[in-house]
Amino acid sequence: MSVYRALALQTPCYAINGLSQEQAPARIRQAIARIGDEIAAAKRFIGGDLRLVVLPEYALTGFPMGEECEEWLELAALDPEGEEIASISECARKTGVYLCLNAYERDHAFPGFYFQCCRVFSDEGKTVLLYRRLISLYAPTPFDLLSRFLAHYGESALFPVAETPLGRLGCIASEEILYPEIARALALRGAEILLHPTSEAGSPSLTPKEIARRARAIENMAYLISANTAGVHGTALPAASADGMSKILDYEGRVLAEAGFGPSMVAHAAIDLAALRRARQRPGMANLLARQRLALFRTSYQLEIEAPDGFLAGEALIPPTRAALRARHEQAIARLRALGIASEPP
Repeated sequence: MSVYRALALQTPCYAINGLSQEQAPARIRQAIARIGDEIAAAKRFIGGDLRLVVLPEYALTGFPMGEECEEWLELAALDPEGEEIASISECARKTGVYLCLNAYERDHAFPGFYFQCCRVFSDEGKTVLLYRRLISLYAPTPFDLLSRFLAHYGESALFPVAETPLGRLGCIASEEILYPEIARALALRGAEILLHPTSEAGSPSLTPKEIARRARAIENMAYLISANTAGVHGTALPAASADGMSKILDYEGRVLAEAGFGPSMVAHAAIDLAALRRARQRPGMANLLARQRLALFRTSYQLEIEAPDGFLAGEALIPPTRAALRARHEQAIARLRALGIASEPP
């Protein structure tokens, strides 16, 4: 399909922090039902050519507010074979859209762990892409048990790209937009449309993530669909701290559509796949992908700032804790000093 419409659905998040394990599933089910209704209504308003919808980061649960990893695993992490994933897949099937969900998920290959995942469902309700967030400060990631993750899933699971009728899709989770290597790794695997679930401060000023969104679209010659929450409700934080400015950018970094604040379906725009593919094959200074000289950077990227396998002891899994995650971060800062990258202040 050469031209279709995509939507960054700005929907509220109702956090499950403080709920019991008996109460949380009901709130998650309510969120799924509401999101399904919002997608169906948006498609009636936008038109039948709405084919791709991106939901905000952790839209079903909110994020841990000091909960230990073990507690959050039990409270918020979805079972990939469970009712919630099945219900979201049914939303995609019933509305006839490709749908990107960001949620915390268990991984049966790694008991005691959860990952923050971006899962894309086809318009038939089938999972066509599963990306596990790779960079996070207070949540476990595949990097923390990298050798076992690669042995189990293979290297293709790190930066998956899905070939679909809508183009080649790749996912970037939240603040990973600040790391150019994530988007570049996806682009070098053919990604044409970058899906970016986020939950962040919307501001009239240029925020770091806003600057990064534009840069990632330009430097990778890719569409970028970024869906923000319409507030995170149910925690002690002011709800609108993460609200507004969901948007779609084209492969030249232009903002095609942008939402204001609050629940909104305003951030929808046409995706012209043929135009993007022509741009990637057009000789000239603007073809940034064709001008990459990756061999120049190999030595720089051999530096080790954070070490992988931090939650492995031989073949044994070490249960993740917030204290261990913080210690890992402090060790990385010490490593920056040792490498001369970060100097002591005068």
